[in-house]
Amino acid sequence: MKPFPSRLSGYAVTRVADRHWHALDDDLVVGRGYAEHRPDGRLFVSIDAWHDAAFDRLAEAMLADLPAPLHTLVDEADTELTVRWRRAGFTIGRREWEYAVPTDPRVTGLAHVQPPSGVTIVPAGQTDEDLLRAVDRAIRDEVEATAGWRSMPAEVIPLPEGDTIVDPSKYAVAAAPDRYLALVRVVTVIRPRIGLLAVRAGERRRGIARALLAHTLETLHRSGFDTAWAEVHESNEAASALLEGIGARPAGSNLELVR
Repeated sequence: MKPFPSRLSGYAVTRVADRHWHALDDDLVVGRGYAEHRPDGRLFVSIDAWHDAAFDRLAEAMLADLPAPLHTLVDEADTELTVRWRRAGFTIGRREWEYAVPTDPRVTGLAHVQPPSGVTIVPAGQTDEDLLRAVDRAIRDEVEATAGWRSMPAEVIPLPEGDTIVDPSKYAVAAAPDRYLALVRVVTVIRPRIGLLAVRAGERRRGIARALLAHTLETLHRSGFDTAWAEVHESNEAASALLEGIGARPAGSNLELVR
C-alpha cells in the first residue's frame, strides 16, 4: 500500500491491513495504530508510537480512513498520552474509577453478611446456565432501557444477542427458588477483577448486592488473593458508596475519549 500523504514531515504511514497502520522511519517501524469495533458498534482506536510526530502522523492517517465517532481508552495518569489524543481532536466522554477492594472479611466488615430471606448464593461453577442467561438478558434490557449499556464499565463488553455469557463458570448468582435475581462476574488473569455486579431492578435495596459481594470477596480471600479490582463509572454513586463502605480505595481512573 502507498504511504499516507500528510502535512507532517519525517515519517511515512502505511495501512498494512484493514485496521492496522504502521509509521515508518525509513524501513524502521516507529509506531503502530489499531482500530477495533466493539460488539455494540463503537469503534475503538489505539496508537503505540515512540515519538509525538509519529503519533500525530498515525492519528491523521487513521482519522482520514475511519468513520466517526471514534473512541479510545487511556489511563488518566498518563497525561502525555491524553494530551496526544486531545491534540488529535478527542474529548473526554466519560471517566471510570478503578478501585482496589480488600477481600479479608475482617477488613471489609462483611464476615456475617447474609442474603435476605428466600435468597441463596450459588457459587461460580454451580449455576444453571439457562437461568444465568435469563437474568443476564433481563439485567441488560433494564440497563439499556434506562442509563443505556454504554454507561457500564468499558470492560463489560455488550456481546451480540444470544451470546452474552461467554464462560458461565465465571459467574456467581443470588437465587430465588424459581429464578436468579443478581449476578457477579470475576475474571482472574494476573489479578482478580470484578467485571460486573448487577441486581434486577425490582430486587434492589434488599442487601442482595452486598451479600453477593461478601461471598465473592470471601471466596477470593480463601483462594489467596488479598485484593480484587473493580471499575465504576463516575456517575454511579451507589456502586462507589458500596465499595468505599467496605474499605475499597480509589487506585486510579480511566478516561474514554471520543472524537
